Amino acid sequence: MPLKRPIQPMPPDIQVRLQAHGVRAAYDVRPSYQRNDYLAWIARAKRPETREKRVVQMLEELEGGTRYMKMKWRA
Repeated sequence: MPLKRPIQPMPPDIQVRLQAHGVRAAYDVRPSYQRNDYLAWIARAKRPETREKRVVQMLEELEGGTRYMKMKWRA
């Protein structure tokens, strides 16, 4: 199903972090709306500290596999 929201590009640093943390596959199997929402949420951060906090949250949620934006999620 195509997304109705604008598609967010994958920033190179996020791609590197996904690979470095071994969660790229976990990211790729998430629904397209979740992948897009994560990237949009990270991109909306105004301060570098906020952006970093959001990246860390995304990585942790992907590692755990049971959360999406702090909500319960099952594959």
